[in-house]
Amino acid sequence: MSADHAPADGISRRGWLGAACAAALPLPTAGQARWARQPGAGVRIGLNAYSFNQPLRDGSMTLFDVIRYCAAHGISGLDATGYYFPGYPAKPPEDFLLRLKREAFLHGISIFGTGVRNDFTLPDPAARQREAQLVKDWIDVAALLGAGVIRIFSGRGAPPGRSFDEVLEWMAPLVRECAEYGARRGVMVGIQNHDDFLKTAAQTIRLVEAVGSPWCGVILDVGSLRQGDPYAEIEQLIPYAISWQLKENVAPGGKEEPTDMKRVKAIIDRHGWRGWLPIETLGAGDPREKVARLLTRVREAFGPC
Repeated sequence: MSADHAPADGISRRGWLGAACAAALPLPTAGQARWARQPGAGVRIGLNAYSFNQPLRDGSMTLFDVIRYCAAHGISGLDATGYYFPGYPAKPPEDFLLRLKREAFLHGISIFGTGVRNDFTLPDPAARQREAQLVKDWIDVAALLGAGVIRIFSGRGAPPGRSFDEVLEWMAPLVRECAEYGARRGVMVGIQNHDDFLKTAAQTIRLVEAVGSPWCGVILDVGSLRQGDPYAEIEQLIPYAISWQLKENVAPGGKEEPTDMKRVKAIIDRHGWRGWLPIETLGAGDPREKVARLLTRVREAFGPC
């Protein structure tokens, strides 16, 4: 090394070289900076319990049955949506949670997430604060189950006479409050884009960036990107994604068609993403058969995972 390029006093040769190499690297994207994942792609197929909404609501199935279904079909993980726990929206009894956790462990199933149906677009501030408490209560549930993420919603839509910007201004601090609570319990908060208050990738990203927490990201719901090209919107959202809802159909311009699973995989491979990839089915038909068919389509594209 020449004198002109020698490290400054107090900086070792190794430190100088490291700094020089770092300066030459491209800046990380927002998602990479926030989560600093190992580069590359790696997914594990999971199941969202909402796929079994009707039998879970009418009592012909329980969450214990869903765990056994996952085991029988080689599905590694479950988003055990809160609606199907006893007493929802109140926190379920601890003994129920522990029995469910044991059942999942014995079947080799990870309960990686849960979710609630909150609404942060309510015009009454006290009502919105109660919604935040609902999320916090279920963060406690997620922590006891060993789940790493809670799936929440923004809300049904801006109240009459209120703009998107106004609602965003009151919503972001509430989500941040929940994310700060999640950080203390080791649970990430995932905001699901659901074609409600958040209709586009750009709107969803605005909220996540306004929250500004490393414990808050996006549940990337491919079926709810209905305003334009869903695949282009997936590409925009993937740096912010912490989990998914990989549904049977997408809806470019609002018109439903089967999801191109190979195209989704190509996006994941191109951008790099690691974590759970939960599938979800909707609509009429036997969910046991519908989930099995969707699982076949996903595995044909992604291979065994």
